[in-house]
Amino acid sequence: MKPAKVIALSFMGVILLGAILLMLPISVKEGMRVSFIDALFTSTSAVCVTGLVVVDTADTFNALGCTIIAILIQIGGLGVTSIGVGIILIAGRRVGFNQRTLVREAWSVQSFKGIVKLVRAVLILTLIFEGIGAVLSLFVFGQDYPIGEAIGISLFHSIASFNNAGFDILGNFQNLIPYQDNLFLNLITCLLIIFGGLGFLVILDLLHVHHFKRLTLHTKVVVVTTVFLLLSGTVLLKLTENISWLGAFFQSTSARTAGFCTYSIGGLTNAGLLTLIILMFIGASPGSTGGGIKTSTLFVLIQFVKSIVTNQHCSAFKRSIPYEAIAKAAVITFLALIIVLAGTFGLCVFEPGNSLMQNLFEVTSAFGTVGLSTGITPKLTAPSKILLTLIMYIGRLGPLTIASLWFVKGKTEVHYTEEMITIG
Repeated sequence: MKPAKVIALSFMGVILLGAILLMLPISVKEGMRVSFIDALFTSTSAVCVTGLVVVDTADTFNALGCTIIAILIQIGGLGVTSIGVGIILIAGRRVGFNQRTLVREAWSVQSFKGIVKLVRAVLILTLIFEGIGAVLSLFVFGQDYPIGEAIGISLFHSIASFNNAGFDILGNFQNLIPYQDNLFLNLITCLLIIFGGLGFLVILDLLHVHHFKRLTLHTKVVVVTTVFLLLSGTVLLKLTENISWLGAFFQSTSARTAGFCTYSIGGLTNAGLLTLIILMFIGASPGSTGGGIKTSTLFVLIQFVKSIVTNQHCSAFKRSIPYEAIAKAAVITFLALIIVLAGTFGLCVFEPGNSLMQNLFEVTSAFGTVGLSTGITPKLTAPSKILLTLIMYIGRLGPLTIASLWFVKGKTEVHYTEEMITIG
């Protein structure tokens, strides 16, 4: 079985197990009941680190249910294979070739060298970031909740933030709107989201190399594109919406696959919603806890267009960009557009009462594993929930990975005579 198929089936297995656990009476509050479709949607949203919810997490699930969701978020953010290898390391067992192959496929690593060290570093970094995030968040939540409840909220919030999953357990679908003016919590959440979205390979490179020129090309591309998207998103949101600079920066950061909000998304203008849609479609970076087509994909496409227009070789930071990377970026973007457009069409059929912008926003949020919503998610019909569940699953694994599952390599490769096609 191909590594991509193993990873896809592993995610599917965790999602189904999570759905079953969330349906159990011991996971929900007294008097509450969760249907299989709602449990499946919630489990998929957690494992795919999305954050879209059809039932309010805090009002529906008890402490055990919220813990299960947090565990699903953690598994989904790190990846099933990384968690599996981590368990093997903790048990003191030897990591075999098959396990190394799965990790290499999951994290898009070019070489088998240092796979075990990479997994160990990823697990340690995750614990450090989430631990620090939980402690710092406690200073805020500790002022509004009893200490025991505040600790639980802080841990959950830190896990959800670093794994770019927009789940909250504050109740009443309010997300972080009550804390829209809290500078400390906003900045802590943004930092967790940004580092979680950079990718572990980039974080490790930044920790070991302290000079920009010595960083790998991948790290340079990710850092430059991330900074550009954060700043441009902040400016555009501030210009189009009546929100503070802090709110604009937070939403620009969160739209990059995190899904938290400090302002009501349904109250934004079409210009603001379109800005968020673009940010959600681009998403985070490869090897991170986020989704979307990825920052490096956007960068490569821009450089390729630039090279065509200027009739120069495609390059960046005095390094040539290989044709394989350009082709992969084009295929990923093309497939992503097809998925978003097809999903939006399906949602328009199932939900004719919603506007086109609302349906497009919802589908893009699901594909980018973001979790932002204009408020229509809890009102969706069963077919729409199933459709978004599938889109979240595709968005987490990646459209190219899903497409490769159906690819069967032929026995022979035939090369035909070239003939020009008129373009443009």
